[in-house]
Amino acid sequence: MAILLDGNRTAEKIELNMKTQIEAFEETTGIKPGLAGIVVGDNPASASYVRRKRRRATAIGMFFEQLKLPESTSMAEIKERIDALNRDERVHGILVQLPLPDHLDPHDVIDLIAIEKDVDGLTTLNQGLLYRGKPCLMPCTPKGILRLLDEYDITTEGKNVVVVGRSELVGRPLATVLAGRSRNATVTVVHTRTREVRQITKLADIVAIAAGKAHMLDASHFKQDVVIVDAGMNSIPSDKTKSGKRLVGDVDFESASKVASHITPVPGGVGPMTVCMLLENTFEAARLACGEP
Repeated sequence: MAILLDGNRTAEKIELNMKTQIEAFEETTGIKPGLAGIVVGDNPASASYVRRKRRRATAIGMFFEQLKLPESTSMAEIKERIDALNRDERVHGILVQLPLPDHLDPHDVIDLIAIEKDVDGLTTLNQGLLYRGKPCLMPCTPKGILRLLDEYDITTEGKNVVVVGRSELVGRPLATVLAGRSRNATVTVVHTRTREVRQITKLADIVAIAAGKAHMLDASHFKQDVVIVDAGMNSIPSDKTKSGKRLVGDVDFESASKVASHITPVPGGVGPMTVCMLLENTFEAARLACGEP
């Protein structure tokens, strides 16, 4: 069986260390790192995600402010709220929980966030810095994937890596960083218009997938001893849970784990690392605000 890339354990380790650093930072500067989360509308999943982020932020000593805005919130109203957070010295990071109501363009909303407070790494300016290979606040899921690989001493140097999915949140930034000078991987991006996906993934040393389709890949898509990083999160029917549903990834874990050398579980793999990197970016933003390198 494959070795599990345990995101829960790794995130817990990083956050425990961060808690100690935050205590020392606050004692030295008198500043508590602050994170603000904005939820627009009544999406239960969005509310749940922000509660989880609040719980983990406060557990390591951060200040967390949540703004709950009605579904009817206009662009002018959300701009006013974000502008106020941009000016608020207590707040070092701002996140806008997606998805937003249809009348709000997510790109336009996210670009209202000051670049130094863009802890999701999703503003146009931050993404431009990422693609230029300049220092920036990296998008949280790609950053979490890289940290998880590092934790298990999995190098990408010279490796053939296939990234399945080309979203702005995961696929595109992950491929950019992996192909950069710090990671030196040979990267192929597979997407919905790619033909003969299996022939491409079978050549990969590492496959990272964030396609949003349950069990899209199975053991037949991989070569022996491949490293599989599954960032998918899909709800499917199940008669074994009280809710009648269970969470699975984009990879058929049961079959793929028999050929992989390392694989992330879902849940418990990439998900916890994403939140952990959000907190790390917030702490980094607080330190930068104090003039630390």
